[in-house]
Amino acid sequence: MEKEALTLESLAIAMAARNSGGIVIVQVERIAESGTLNPRQVKIPGILVDCVVVARPENHWQTFAESYSPGFASELRIATSSIPSMPLTERKVIARRASFELMANSVVNLGIGMPEGIASVANEEKVCDLFTMTTEPGVIGGIPAGGLNFGAATNTDAIIDQPYQFDFYDGGGLDIAFLGLAQVDRDGNLNVSKFGPKLAGAGGFINISQAAKKVVFVGTFNAGKLDVIIKDGRLQILQDGVSQKFVEAVEHRTFAGRYANERHQPVLYITERCVFRLTPDGLELSEIAPGIDLQRDIVAQMGFTPVIKAPPRLMDARIFENKPMGLRAMLLSLKLNERFSYDADKNMLFINFEGHKVTTAEDIDAIRTEVERALSGLTVKPHAIVNYDNFSIAPEVIDAYSEMVTGLVARYYSDVTRYTTSSFLRMKLGDALQRRSVATYIYESPEEASSHEPR
Repeated sequence: MEKEALTLESLAIAMAARNSGGIVIVQVERIAESGTLNPRQVKIPGILVDCVVVARPENHWQTFAESYSPGFASELRIATSSIPSMPLTERKVIARRASFELMANSVVNLGIGMPEGIASVANEEKVCDLFTMTTEPGVIGGIPAGGLNFGAATNTDAIIDQPYQFDFYDGGGLDIAFLGLAQVDRDGNLNVSKFGPKLAGAGGFINISQAAKKVVFVGTFNAGKLDVIIKDGRLQILQDGVSQKFVEAVEHRTFAGRYANERHQPVLYITERCVFRLTPDGLELSEIAPGIDLQRDIVAQMGFTPVIKAPPRLMDARIFENKPMGLRAMLLSLKLNERFSYDADKNMLFINFEGHKVTTAEDIDAIRTEVERALSGLTVKPHAIVNYDNFSIAPEVIDAYSEMVTGLVARYYSDVTRYTTSSFLRMKLGDALQRRSVATYIYESPEEASSHEPR
């Protein structure tokens, strides 16, 4: 297997055939003298082999697209800068939005087809070192290839036999799986396995989607002759696809939405024009692309009306710009719950909002929830210190944010000290708080804040 991209289940197949009284024939590139091979590189020992066939080069390709790549064979490391970036099409839009679901220090599975683009985006954003990508044929780490090279990868950490990879998946080793989206219904059920008389089969889809802690399905909103352009940060649909993907009921169930809800498994459905999430009430529309009309471009193109509890928020503008998104900074930023630290000895709550962004009502609700979680049950109100360095807030939500702060101060804090080096933020946030009669002085540094009496 020295020049192969994968070992797959070759040993398992040879063992099964041999133990069942069958004949094992191996196809090779060359004949080696007995005793000259490194035993650690032998994948199928000779005691299992009945016949050897030396293949002509044209009959011994490495993948469906490559006759031989030393990068796929792990014989050399590939400069990641040499891997071309994806053009800004609907595929890249989907892969970019999906990449926002990545987490540092996680183990990720990428399925065949549309999910392959996530590896390209991760490489372009220089974040491949922050998590481990895998594919079901046995690749661990590195940058998975796409298209007819799917399954192979460059710069891998390890390549294991496919049965062991599924042992790992089935055992709950995946933090998140990105899988293709072919047909979805109102209950969040998914079909990727049967379309009319054509039975594609499920492959490893069921194992992966059932065992992963979180699942993200990715694909275009409809298929066949779909034509879109991304211009001036907006998505324009020139022609919709002729094949509807969001239908009243899938014709073959490869993934069950109700079962995922019962297990409290987070599930997202990401397309180029919108994002849905699975809820107990069914498929809920949560995000919409800039330039897209809700009724004309989404609801009218579906076989059912999705759940819409609130106006869907706009998908992140960076997704539609032809430049890097700054994904690395996002992945390395603190999680919200890591920004709150309560010191019981000093009865003090420290809130580290450095680098944090507040852009939606959901962001504000999340902060309120974290403060309530950190301070619920206390009998004495603590002093709070808030670091607002490099903090940013969208103008349209600053009033709602100030109202939330006012409520928290009244309910939970004895007093508050705030600081930031940004004079603009001190002015903007101070004015908003002053209108609600909240102590508004915001210090310029932590040293200045700590040297003053709490206020």
